[in-house]
Amino acid sequence: MTVRAERLITSGKFTLDGGSWDVDNNVWLVGDDEEVVVIDAAHDAQVIAATVAGRKVKAIVCTHAHDDHVNAAPELAELVYAPVLLHPADRELWDMTHPSRPPDGELEDGQEIPVGGIVLRVMHTPGHAPGAVSLYSEIMGAVFTGDTLFKGGPGATGRSFSDFPTIITSIRERLLWLPPETTVYTGHGDDTTIGDEAGHLEEWIARGH
Repeated sequence: MTVRAERLITSGKFTLDGGSWDVDNNVWLVGDDEEVVVIDAAHDAQVIAATVAGRKVKAIVCTHAHDDHVNAAPELAELVYAPVLLHPADRELWDMTHPSRPPDGELEDGQEIPVGGIVLRVMHTPGHAPGAVSLYSEIMGAVFTGDTLFKGGPGATGRSFSDFPTIITSIRERLLWLPPETTVYTGHGDDTTIGDEAGHLEEWIARGH
């Protein structure tokens, strides 16, 4: 059985700092025909559970705790009997959405999450949020970056809990060293590759976003 990344797009609201925006999120299911890891349970637990289609869910991994990435996580955990994992630096953000329901476990840099005969390695990549993480699989040649790196640049850093110099450091020191052919699966929008983005770092620094 081949390990694969399945994209499910869900739609809803992102709310922070008194504002609210309509967003489409990429929910990623990584695994095979027997088991998966769900990356970012966004907006619609029922649809995500239907896409899981009876497979064992090893974990629901939150790349960060903005509400559009975690709003469906507790309900999905109940539906598929899986733990919700979050980096502890994002607990304050999590509590804004789920004040009475803590995550089930913590993510830490270097942690390995096994699924379908491979491992997803946790990389702490703060900046968009303090506890933002990316998940890298050397075997798949893929990295799941949440809202840290997109096609065309870094994630937004203009709101609370974010910092532009920090996200640039994360991208430079944690992501751009990956092989250039590595596919970047993002939290919103289209895929890209490390090689396609690497040459634009100084441009992003100059423009400030």
